[in-house]
Amino acid sequence: MVLGAVAGALAICGGAASAADYRAPRTAFGQPDLGGFWSSATLTPMTRDRRLGDRLVLTPGEVEALEKDEASQIVAGNRSTDPNAPVNAPNGLELKPSFAAAGGDVGGYNRGWLDPGHTVMRVAGQPRSSLLITKDGQVPQRKNGTSAPVNEYGGEGSRGPLGSFDNVEERPLGERCIAFGRNVGPPMLPNGFYNNDYYIVQTPGAVVIEVEMVHDVRIVPLNAKHRTDGLRPWAGDSIGWWEGDTLVVETTNFPQAQAFNGSWKSLKITERFTRTAKDRLRYRFTVSDPETWSEPWSGEYEFSPLHGVIYEYACHEGNYSLPGILAGGLKAQQTPAAAAVAAKAPGS
Repeated sequence: MVLGAVAGALAICGGAASAADYRAPRTAFGQPDLGGFWSSATLTPMTRDRRLGDRLVLTPGEVEALEKDEASQIVAGNRSTDPNAPVNAPNGLELKPSFAAAGGDVGGYNRGWLDPGHTVMRVAGQPRSSLLITKDGQVPQRKNGTSAPVNEYGGEGSRGPLGSFDNVEERPLGERCIAFGRNVGPPMLPNGFYNNDYYIVQTPGAVVIEVEMVHDVRIVPLNAKHRTDGLRPWAGDSIGWWEGDTLVVETTNFPQAQAFNGSWKSLKITERFTRTAKDRLRYRFTVSDPETWSEPWSGEYEFSPLHGVIYEYACHEGNYSLPGILAGGLKAQQTPAAAAVAAKAPGS
């Protein structure tokens, strides 16, 4: 065990040194080349298992256990699905929270259709316990002493876990195939179930990031200024500049519907993209909102190459779930119990 720990430490030191010495290739117009297809899929969660306390780096034994368990889950999850099985029938899989968000073991969303990543995230060679690098690996408490909302992204969380069924515009953005918060960001975070892939294209005046989920595209103009017209576009208002080999992207003017951990009006997120090796692109983000948190807080991970390309994401093609959800909500409201609650509501 001691020898293994020493070897791990040497590997980490070597990884950090090689990253510091690495010089990214240049584009035809002289910028550090960040372009290509990248993936952020990983087993490492955004927030740390509280049992790990302040430990940002996992031991070799912990990494081996996590990755072995994931390998066994892949084997179990790729067994044939019984087409006659009832909805939510157990399939022998450990249902992760991220799988549940994607539909869990319902129908076509068994493990054969999910690709959350099968390795622990390494940053400078360190196997990380969380993407957040706060001391305890958690989102800091807000100034008013409350914890972050259950929903990391979006303004719908205050209306309950399922939101409102009154009309289509009150359904979550992901459900409406407008934007999947975790992937498009900022910050751009792995979603824990599939399609954690990106395509970066550079021009002399802008960097374009295509997000596989819903085919969102972030266009980051370089050496520009933030807009002052009061408009808050989807994914906020991003501008970028180069600091040496690092692309810095600063985003403000977030719309309320894309609030991050309850913050949007004064939210500023700063992202840093640095090519640290032929097959690694380091991504670091810092969240700042003086009205919400006492000080900024950060996270980081490293993209790895996507061995392939991004294809069309046809989110709503032949999708009847949204009218079905609204119809189900309307039907529920028509039950005697629902009608009684509605009759007692203020203004009824």
